[in-house]
Amino acid sequence: MNETLLDAVRRYVEANANPAGVAQTPIPGLTTIRSTRPSGLMHAMPNPLVCLILQGTKDVTLGTETFTFEAGDSLLITADVPTVSQITRASAEEPYLSIVLDLDAAVIAELSLQMKPQPQATGAAVKAAERIDQQVADSALRLMRLLDFPASAPVLHGQLVRELHYWLLEGRHGAAIRRLGWAEGQAHRVARAVAVLRADYKKPLPVDELAATAGMSLSSFHRHFRAFTSLSPLQFQKNLRLIEARRLMMSEGTSASSAAFNVGYESVSQFNREYARMFGLPPIKDVDAVKGRALDSA
Repeated sequence: MNETLLDAVRRYVEANANPAGVAQTPIPGLTTIRSTRPSGLMHAMPNPLVCLILQGTKDVTLGTETFTFEAGDSLLITADVPTVSQITRASAEEPYLSIVLDLDAAVIAELSLQMKPQPQATGAAVKAAERIDQQVADSALRLMRLLDFPASAPVLHGQLVRELHYWLLEGRHGAAIRRLGWAEGQAHRVARAVAVLRADYKKPLPVDELAATAGMSLSSFHRHFRAFTSLSPLQFQKNLRLIEARRLMMSEGTSASSAAFNVGYESVSQFNREYARMFGLPPIKDVDAVKGRALDSA
């Protein structure tokens, strides 16, 4: 089903990928990914997205639940939540290959008004593996082929992105994606609080203020926040701080103590304990281990 799409993604990412195997396309929100070896644990805070796994296998953990996605599966993330992912099957002969599209809430809302109603979806932000619908694969292929025409892409990509959103809404993930277009739905209310957390994660943020931002009672906010993110608001903030601290140390060479204070910790020892609990190693050992793996693969 996806063989032609697989070839198109392989051709593009092999020609354009950065050293990490990521090739951002000129089409906003569209990314291709390649890996020739299994990865370590990757902690991230992605925007709502759909990822089509074309070759290889990836595990994604949200809170305490882990999902496995294989070639031909679609991965859906419907909220800005901390995830832990790991490419578990990839090789030089058969690299891991995927295509990622950020979901556009405005496009979803517009299309949803024109489409037949569907049952409301509930549950966590990462959805269990579903097979890629044929229409989604065909639409994604047309989008990839447009990259061969750089002068045409700025003019035509909008309608093709809209078409891909349409087929996603019509497909197996449709009900869950549709939530993103509901201006006053629970997902949007929680998203308002998440946006505040992401912008001000360094500062103490009383949960009652976050609940007010979401327009919910405190008990309702706690229930819906955990349902969508699998975390409490305070756990969510802690994960944000630790992910950013790791980025500062890995990318900018910041010391562990400076990274701790930069992201809002007042105690370095507390930072070290929580960092090791999340990433498996204390900060300095974790940085050294990642650098060692990078040298081995160079």
